[in-house]
Amino acid sequence: MEVTPGRKQFYSNYMLLNPKKASFFDLTALLFSKNLKKRKFIETSIETEDSFWYRLVIFLSTLLQKFLLSIKTPMALAGQTFEDMLNLFTNNGGLFGLIKKVMTGKVVIPSREAATYVSAVGYTDLRKDLDKQIIYGNSMYYPALAIMTCKAVYNNAAYNKSIIENNWGMEVIGFYNYWNDYLRQPDTQVVMFRNKTSEHDTIVVSFRGTQPFSADDWCSDADLSWYEFPNIGKIHSGFLKALGMQKLVGWPKFVIPDLTRKAPLAYYDIRDRLKDLLKNSPEAKVIVTGHSLGGALAALFPAILFYHDEQLVLERMEGVYTFGQPRVGDEAFAGYMEKNLNKNGIQFYRYVYCNDIVPRVPFDGMFKHFGTCVYYNSKYQAKILEEVPYLNYFSLFGFFPMHMNAIYEVIRSFTMKAKYGADYTDGWLMFGVRLFGLLIPGVANHCPQDYVNSTRLGKPDDVLFLPLHTKKALGFEVPLLAA
Repeated sequence: MEVTPGRKQFYSNYMLLNPKKASFFDLTALLFSKNLKKRKFIETSIETEDSFWYRLVIFLSTLLQKFLLSIKTPMALAGQTFEDMLNLFTNNGGLFGLIKKVMTGKVVIPSREAATYVSAVGYTDLRKDLDKQIIYGNSMYYPALAIMTCKAVYNNAAYNKSIIENNWGMEVIGFYNYWNDYLRQPDTQVVMFRNKTSEHDTIVVSFRGTQPFSADDWCSDADLSWYEFPNIGKIHSGFLKALGMQKLVGWPKFVIPDLTRKAPLAYYDIRDRLKDLLKNSPEAKVIVTGHSLGGALAALFPAILFYHDEQLVLERMEGVYTFGQPRVGDEAFAGYMEKNLNKNGIQFYRYVYCNDIVPRVPFDGMFKHFGTCVYYNSKYQAKILEEVPYLNYFSLFGFFPMHMNAIYEVIRSFTMKAKYGADYTDGWLMFGVRLFGLLIPGVANHCPQDYVNSTRLGKPDDVLFLPLHTKKALGFEVPLLAA
């Protein structure tokens, strides 16, 4: 457990769930007892919780985490095997090509570090090139670039370097694997690159999202543990840890040395790199982006910058673009973010495709979204909404429409090529995910494929999507985010 005597130094209240300590008896007792402190798997500053529904959500969250941890090793092994087989077939010309090469002894064994090695997420959408029709100055330039970056960072360092430099013609700053003080291992991947032309100089920071075969990542998404910071609000603990919160001391402005760390902490290293780059490049701007878990980290990155009053980085931050982002904090934290985003003139766009399951967790009421919500329906039509339909994934009103939409998207797979061109065809793996979505609607909607399609096909003709400095240069009044 993370509880230490130093807790009061950086947060006021807390609730931490430890599924490893959760017995069946203790879990069941939670449903019938308001006293949280009697539960061995809950460490909290709150004595009681009157709401049965809140306790039920804690019960379900802990149960899910316990299950995920029980299959952690076989899940990772299955995922690695699946990815290796996908790459084995691809590198050898498919099934028949592989058979032929086996017979001739010329089988190409894929290397997980090679630029040609593609992750499972990468195989759901194999597009590498940017849309050449969406150029700088187009209102969708940053979102379209951001989602392609989010898709790329699911792959290895060599893959990212190859497509950023060779396909996009941009400069790679670095691909980093950052330390998690609580997991005691590197667990947060980030790519940083620079898009510098005669028109603009943009530094992009992209956080990797949830790895589909990582039990630790899914536990971070499912965990309802939180820390409450004075005058800020409650923030999801798993996301804070992945971003680089230091064990025992929280968020001091500088890293406290720890000889057991085998890699840097994400927030601190990225912040320092950005400060060095910006000091030497007076015209450079920064955008931060992420998909899924990566979207949560992208959302929290400016929050810690606000906390540390890092004016240089904040003044040059053009915007934050998240895709399929889960909720990261409570209503008080959402208010804190809206206030500081407005104060610093930072645009925050939260993209949600249709019935994507992840933006609807953790449960609304416990946590709240913030920023401008850009919602796309299954026809890739964009709307600016205060919040998406069906705030929570487990919605009685949403059950039938979500399943009907899943059926529609399976049928739509057969028409995408004819309607939009070969670049929008669902591959066989993506089609398989859509079939799985018939059972659990919203899973397929979370894949990057539909977010890439949305930024390319659902192009809103609206000044709202222009970069902040472009709006100002054109003389448009910049609207504040809703507080």
